[in-house]
Amino acid sequence: MSSPSVSVVMPVLNEQATVEAAVRRVLRDFPDCELVVVDGGSDDATAGLAARHATVLRTPRGRALQMNAGAHHCTGEVLWFLHADTAVEPAALGQLRAALAAPDVVGGGLTLRFDRRGPALNYLARASNARARRLHHIFGDQAMFVRRSVFEELGGFPELPIMEDLELSRRLHRRGRLVLLSATSTASSRRLVAHGVWRMIVFMQYLKLLHFLGVAPEAIRRRYAAGPRLLPPLPTMRRDS
Repeated sequence: MSSPSVSVVMPVLNEQATVEAAVRRVLRDFPDCELVVVDGGSDDATAGLAARHATVLRTPRGRALQMNAGAHHCTGEVLWFLHADTAVEPAALGQLRAALAAPDVVGGGLTLRFDRRGPALNYLARASNARARRLHHIFGDQAMFVRRSVFEELGGFPELPIMEDLELSRRLHRRGRLVLLSATSTASSRRLVAHGVWRMIVFMQYLKLLHFLGVAPEAIRRRYAAGPRLLPPLPTMRRDS
């Protein structure tokens, strides 16, 4: 049986410091994969740098919207969503294709690690991988992949301003089996370190709690953008259910 074709979708926004190296890395390590970079309105040189090496789409800002547009443009039987500041182990593609040989597997992600080490970062990586295995919650820095047929059946990423990856992974799990590959996805720790890793761990759990409690997605996005300050009272709940 032939291996499924794979399309890489890379959403970017003001990533001029990392995008060219990221695109070159994908082209070098996964030369038989289609690559589409989706720029969400960068006001720096991101789109131009990426266009030197790959197809670039331009969309309004919004990671879910960007990834859905990239997926629509792609032709692969498998969609693989990679962040520009995340480095994927070359062995991942072979493992991805082997995992999808099982018909009940609808998608999955990679084993997370960070580009720096330390007690807090090591804990976060371990906890994230355990969450992916046990709860089947896969986030963007774990390089989510999904069968195109299932992605389209589910309507793609829900166009939320935040937590779109969490919501898609939950929907995928209801549709079939998600797997966590042993190949690594090495994510940038820059934002975590800048704000304090332990503070960010607590902050991210707080944001997920708001999401599960039904807080309006735009309120969560604003809270995320404000950063991990002293946690405020819960925002107003949605009234649509």
